[in-house]
Amino acid sequence: MPTGLKSSPEPMTTTQTVNRQTWGGSISDHLTVGPDASTLGLDLTTQEFKQDTKSNTSHSSYEKYEVVLPDDSGPAVVKNITLDRAVRIELTCKLDGKYSSLKVIQVTWKKGNETIGHINKTENSWSIQLTISDNSKLGSYNCTVKGEKEFSVVFHLQVPKIDVKDKPVITYEGDIAVLVCKSLNSTPISWTWYMTNGSEQIAINDSLLLDKYVIDKVFPNVTQLKILKLTSKDDGVYWCEAAFELGKSKGKMKLKVLSLMVPLKPFLAIVAEVVVLVAVIFLFEIYSKRREKCAEIEKEFDQTEQLKSEESNGVENSSTRHRKV
Repeated sequence: MPTGLKSSPEPMTTTQTVNRQTWGGSISDHLTVGPDASTLGLDLTTQEFKQDTKSNTSHSSYEKYEVVLPDDSGPAVVKNITLDRAVRIELTCKLDGKYSSLKVIQVTWKKGNETIGHINKTENSWSIQLTISDNSKLGSYNCTVKGEKEFSVVFHLQVPKIDVKDKPVITYEGDIAVLVCKSLNSTPISWTWYMTNGSEQIAINDSLLLDKYVIDKVFPNVTQLKILKLTSKDDGVYWCEAAFELGKSKGKMKLKVLSLMVPLKPFLAIVAEVVVLVAVIFLFEIYSKRREKCAEIEKEFDQTEQLKSEESNGVENSSTRHRKV
């Protein structure tokens, strides 16, 4: 049996039916209406679920998720389900209609190594019903159908993820940094901010450091951390933690605080290059002028020597003429 997992977009490989009902009333906001309280108790397969049903928690909801197994046997399809509060839930794996005549030898539901009893909703669909009351009930639930072919699907139950920026927040010393965390489809019970100091996470208490930190709740599902008067010591990793009824979820952000000299470095480098270039041109001009002046002096000297030589030759010629006379 293949052991790898692959994520598959829901519209292509899975179909989802989600029902929400309030025990004692009906609130249907999805595709179909789930079983009512009177019939649900007859379908339960675990003692835990029966006991929870008898407790008649009037405000707990009931949700159904169904995945049609892939056309071909292969790596398991993964179905991610986000839960932010206690809920009664039914998970169903179902064979495609074209496999209605397939002889099924074994159907197994597991969480880790623990086998879970299931019920047959129809001839080719198998379900488990669970009460998700705390974080320990979250995780991966695997449905495997064995016959002439083997099919598998994994339902992964998790608390909502926190939406944060992937790229670092870059700012400068003396400025104000604003870090933002969002819970897109759920409202947390509370938010907490942390900063990393080495391997330790330190909770940020804005009430004790009013001149340094300000925590704003823009909306119930959005939180902002403002860090004032930034210094190089504020550089590092920050975490926002959202607390939900079923557990906690964290978002991680990196803050990069740059010195004011950093943006000036390229400018200073250009200025230095210009200064050096101007100095070289200036020295070259001085050298050229001196060279021209030396050439003129040498030329004047040569002309003077030539005149002296000509005058000397003239005197000698004159004396020679007098002698001949």
